[in-house]
Amino acid sequence: MAGPVALVGSGEYTEAMLDVDRLLLDGRPPRYVQIPTAATPEGDRRVAYWVDLGRRQAERLGVEAVPLVVADRAAADDPAVVTQLEGAGLIYLSGGDPLFLADTLRDTALARAIEDHWLAGTALAGCSAGAMAISGWVPDIKRPTRPGRPGLGMLPKLRVIPHFDRFAGRMPDVLLRRFLRRPEGMTTVGIDEDTALLGGPETFTVHGRGSAWLLDGRRRQRVPTGGVVGEPTDTA
Repeated sequence: MAGPVALVGSGEYTEAMLDVDRLLLDGRPPRYVQIPTAATPEGDRRVAYWVDLGRRQAERLGVEAVPLVVADRAAADDPAVVTQLEGAGLIYLSGGDPLFLADTLRDTALARAIEDHWLAGTALAGCSAGAMAISGWVPDIKRPTRPGRPGLGMLPKLRVIPHFDRFAGRMPDVLLRRFLRRPEGMTTVGIDEDTALLGGPETFTVHGRGSAWLLDGRRRQRVPTGGVVGEPTDTA
């Protein structure tokens, strides 16, 4: 049976998401594999920041932190890297550049191993870029008129917009409507900051301080904390 999935709008490795991480690890091995690939275009100092933040979160949880720095496709196909997933209770893809993350891991040995471990019961989480990459399609946030690229496909019918409360507020309405147009056969969901969808692979419960939003062009259906994505809720 597949493990639980968390799609996080922001706040990876912080106290805001501590309870979500605890739920993901509940009943699973205390080995927390953290993959900061999405941050590697920002340089070594930024990667080190995420590694340190992840270690501190693991200390709060009383589990082992396993930072797995994968900067290119060669590393993602390295058997010595892939074997570090063994025994993981939780595999977590953190934030940064979602297109870089998807392009670096797609169709690699590491991506296949992540999916295999998840399908065998390991918990899987992605925050911001990580949440976008494990879905079926990665929009180009910086250039929203462009089509984006395929994600890693663990959740093939889902498209994720993280930081949604901040993102939606700063984009002109006409551009936002174009960007939120739902691709055929896919569900687009916005996730506010410090907020997570937990569950999967088809039904998720909202956790955190914000909301999730089911999006289809002009329509936004709000799903508040405690709500289940897919159930009728109030429309804003």
